[in-house]
Amino acid sequence: MSNDVLVVAEHFQGKLADSTFELLGKANELAHHASGQSVVALVGAAGLAGELGAADRVITIDHPALRDYSAEGWERVLSSVVDTVQPRLVLVSTATVGLDLAGALAVSSNAALVSYVVDLNLDGGALVATAQIYGGKLLAEVAIDSDRAVAAVIAGTFPAATRGDGADVEAMDPPAGLDDLRTTFLEMIAPDSGDVDITAADLLVSVGRGIGSQDNLELLEELADAMGAPLSASRPVTDQGWLPKTRQVGKSGLKVKPRVYLAFGISGAPEHLEGLRDAELIIACNTDEHAPIFAVAHYGTTADLFDLVPALTEKLG
Repeated sequence: MSNDVLVVAEHFQGKLADSTFELLGKANELAHHASGQSVVALVGAAGLAGELGAADRVITIDHPALRDYSAEGWERVLSSVVDTVQPRLVLVSTATVGLDLAGALAVSSNAALVSYVVDLNLDGGALVATAQIYGGKLLAEVAIDSDRAVAAVIAGTFPAATRGDGADVEAMDPPAGLDDLRTTFLEMIAPDSGDVDITAADLLVSVGRGIGSQDNLELLEELADAMGAPLSASRPVTDQGWLPKTRQVGKSGLKVKPRVYLAFGISGAPEHLEGLRDAELIIACNTDEHAPIFAVAHYGTTADLFDLVPALTEKLG
């Protein structure tokens, strides 16, 4: 086993995910501290290797079965990469691919798995991970004593690597069996565009489970209208059908970067926080003073939203 750190590059429609560069920044830090290398596994997208110059090595693996993501195909390929590189640590993002892949890759690679990671450090040579549990309400610090670990890291946790041009790029032959996968990608169904593009908004009023019922949306809609802002939501609201999926902020929704993000009744699960991490100013209202949203909010209040929202709307009237 080496002290190398392997990053699983995530990409979609010909573009590398921001989280890939965030993982690479941490991989450089950890690997170089232990005299190892940062290695990126780039599956099904060799043409993007030139953007990963900050890595020490980039390993590309291409095959017709890898043009679109499938857990079966990627797990088989990455297990082969792990066998070749023998890394101490494998980094994946808790985005769609990482959540689907991390567990299977840990099993096939005989590695420990730590999910929802928000920090990674070397302490006297020992690898220590800090992970969120109970939806981010608690942090658990774990010393990883196994020879190898897979860490699923929450997007936005680490600073992105600067883009360099020093990586050695090598093509690896795909493993056997990719022509006989049991699952086949058929098509990608994109969501409807919707009536509002929340990703382009400078101001968002966002609602979560704390509004209680669909009937209470009217209060927030009145505030949003008074502010000239679209109404967005966390996943519990869209799962209930109270607002369309095109209004959902989060990992399985849309990433937004408004100048101001007003969050009412949103607890702040990691999946939601991933979608708003680029907001310039976050203001939160939640009666639970321990809600994770307050860890990222610039300003917050535990006032009851049913008292606060009508007062704000009246003030703006």
